[in-house]
Amino acid sequence: MKAADFLSQVSLIVRERGEQYGDARTNMADTARRWSGVLGVPVTPAQVAVMMIELKLSRLKSGMAGAGLDSMTDIAGYAAILAELATD
Repeated sequence: MKAADFLSQVSLIVRERGEQYGDARTNMADTARRWSGVLGVPVTPAQVAVMMIELKLSRLKSGMAGAGLDSMTDIAGYAAILAELATD
């Protein structure tokens, strides 16, 4: 798969997830609040996106069956959300 084709696919998935789950910024902010409560330390929406990328990298490293392209797609999607959070 060509890089541009992969990114086009990621873009489509990010849009679909937005339709399913709502605005990514709102979702990351809600998750940050929840994680802050569980961990007892402040967590930012950007940190949530970074930690989700770390989760996906861990899955790639473990070689979980079927996790390869799916995890790479998720990493690119979370990176796009992180860029959105950083530029808002």
